[in-house]
Amino acid sequence: MSGHSKWATTKYRKGAQDKARAKIFAKCIRLVEVAAREGGGDLDANATLRTAYQKARAASVPLDTIEKAIKRGTGELEGVRYEAINYEGYGPGGVAIMVETLSDNRNRTGAEMRNLFNRSGGNMAEPGAVGWQFERKGIVTVGLDNEEDKVMEIAMEGGAEDMSSNGSAWVVTSAPGDLDSVRQALDDAGITPESVDLSLEPTTLVPVPDEGEAKKVLRLLEAIDDHDDVQAVHSNADISDEVLATFEG
Repeated sequence: MSGHSKWATTKYRKGAQDKARAKIFAKCIRLVEVAAREGGGDLDANATLRTAYQKARAASVPLDTIEKAIKRGTGELEGVRYEAINYEGYGPGGVAIMVETLSDNRNRTGAEMRNLFNRSGGNMAEPGAVGWQFERKGIVTVGLDNEEDKVMEIAMEGGAEDMSSNGSAWVVTSAPGDLDSVRQALDDAGITPESVDLSLEPTTLVPVPDEGEAKKVLRLLEAIDDHDDVQAVHSNADISDEVLATFEG
C-alpha cells in the first residue's frame, strides 16, 4: 500500500502489550463522546460515532461504558467538553509528524506537545506546514488467516482502494466515506476485522536509514502517543522492519 506508515503497525501491535488498559479505554471513550456531541447519538445516522463505537468495542471497552460516553456527548449526562486539536511538527531526520488530540485545555496540551517535540530533537511547525503531506483514509485490518484473494475481492466490492500485508494483518485502504461499507462487506462475508479506523496516511515516505536516528524517531512517536490527550500520531518515516522489530522504547 503506497505511503502506509509502518509506525501504525508497530503502535497497534505494541499497544495491547505495553499500554495500561485504562489508558486505552480513556482514549476510546473520549473519541466516542466527541463524535456523539458533534453528530448525535444515533449510530445509524452518525458514521463517525459508528467508527468510534467499533474502535471502542474492538478494544474491549464495556458496552455500558460506551453508552454512558454517548450520553455525555449528547448532553443526557454531565461531562467534560473536549476540543479536537491537531499539531504538526518534525522529528529527528526531518520526518513529518501529525498529532491528533482531544483536549479540555488547549493551552496545556499545546505546551506539552511542544515540550515533547523539543526534548526529542524535533520541533513544532505552523498549522499547514506538515498536513499537506498526509491524506485521510479509512483503514481496516483483517487477520492473515483469511485468504488474500477472498479478502481483496470482498473489500473491493465494498469500495476499498487498495490492500497489502503489514506482516501481521491484511491492511485494507479506502476513502473515508467508504470505510463503513468496506467493514460491512467484510462482516457480511463472515470476515471480522481486527480494527476499523480513520487514519492520516503519508502520501510519500522519508527513509530513515540510520538505526540510531530511527530509534530517536520511534521514541518521539511513542512519547507523543502515550500522552493522555493524544488520539493518534502519524509519521512519514520509513524505518526498516529490523529496527521496528527490535525497538523497545
